[in-house]
Amino acid sequence: MEPDIRQDMPETPASGTTGAQYGSDAAAFSATSGAVESPTETTVGGINMGENKEQWQKIGEQTSTFLSELPSYISGFFSRYRRPIITLGLILGVILTFKVALAILDAINDIPLLSPTFELIGIGYAIWFIYRYLLKASNRAELSEDFAAIKAQVLGRTDQLLDRFSAEDRPGV
Repeated sequence: MEPDIRQDMPETPASGTTGAQYGSDAAAFSATSGAVESPTETTVGGINMGENKEQWQKIGEQTSTFLSELPSYISGFFSRYRRPIITLGLILGVILTFKVALAILDAINDIPLLSPTFELIGIGYAIWFIYRYLLKASNRAELSEDFAAIKAQVLGRTDQLLDRFSAEDRPGV
């Protein structure tokens, strides 16, 4: 004689019937099968989906709040650390420019006959500069004046600054 396997299983309601007709057997069935007939809460595998939905809503609200305040966070960070950020950007820009310049020079150096041509041009310019500005004392004075004029254009009139500082240093003036 074979044992009855259905003996350990709870009764299942027929289609079209409600759990109220079967009482506690329907609740037991609902708990074991993973479905609750309540329209507001759903339990799947022992996890209450209503609580999970609330958690997802809280996470969504926190995310939307963070994203809405992100521009103010970024502007506050930039205003607080403006000088270090600019300094870091300038350093990275100089490094990048240096690497690009080296890459361009390396590419130019690989072209046949171009590298020796640039060397000859450089040697010719150096010879002309020495002959034009460095051999005679009068030409060296002219170079010094030209250099001072360029310096004044770039930095501003330095003689006025020197006069002001020297006047402050003198006692009795």
